[in-house]
Amino acid sequence: MCPIEVRNIRIGEGIPKLCLPIVGHTQYEITSQAMTIASLKPDIVEFRADWYDNITEEENLLDMLRLIRKLIGSIPLLFTFRRIEEGGVQKISTRDYGTLNRHAIKSGLIDMVDIELMSGEKTVKSIINAAHKSNVIVIISNHDFEKTPSRAEMIERMKQMIEVGADIPKLAVMPQSNKDVLSLLDVTDTIHTKYPDIPIITMSMDGKGIVSRIAGEIFGSSVTFGSARKASAPGQIEAGDLATAIRTVHRNLHNNEV
Repeated sequence: MCPIEVRNIRIGEGIPKLCLPIVGHTQYEITSQAMTIASLKPDIVEFRADWYDNITEEENLLDMLRLIRKLIGSIPLLFTFRRIEEGGVQKISTRDYGTLNRHAIKSGLIDMVDIELMSGEKTVKSIINAAHKSNVIVIISNHDFEKTPSRAEMIERMKQMIEVGADIPKLAVMPQSNKDVLSLLDVTDTIHTKYPDIPIITMSMDGKGIVSRIAGEIFGSSVTFGSARKASAPGQIEAGDLATAIRTVHRNLHNNEV
């Protein structure tokens, strides 16, 4: 695999990178969480911008990004506005979604951006172009909070993300059975084998999907998401427990010390 370098980390090499999300409605909640998360020293910090009540004003966006950057220092920052259609908390037009992401990219304060595959090809491509011009890494994502699609559909969605220009494709689905979890892990292994030079992120959500967050390295997933104070998605594990678990898997998988 060809790892992607972001500041001080290499995604797609070694142990899966631990990402912790900031989720808060107010400046106070966000800065408080940012301080807590920075003290935990994760590999990546995700700013879930859709939680912030005043995010759609450019000045508020930039002020918040400056505050977060100051608080987290050199930790890579992932900017994510999750639309309500894919589990987010604010409704936004496609036009405003594109504008918001481009403002974040052009700020020079973020290292990575999450773009939803289903936000429309024109919007996706415009954000990708802006990101790559600014040397911002692009995660293209797709979330299904209702079910786990068929194996063929999941593979097709991952391929679409890669073909449209994702640096890192990300797929998150909701399991209704243990077999759904196995299906997601099988798709992860299939995509990792077919595209060995592209880091990927996959997860099966909720409690049933816990194995995908802990043992993703075995199947090819390069990043796992945990929680510090508040989870941003069903099934996220507390940061300390998750770090211990992925290190245990990594150590035994490779028979070395972490």
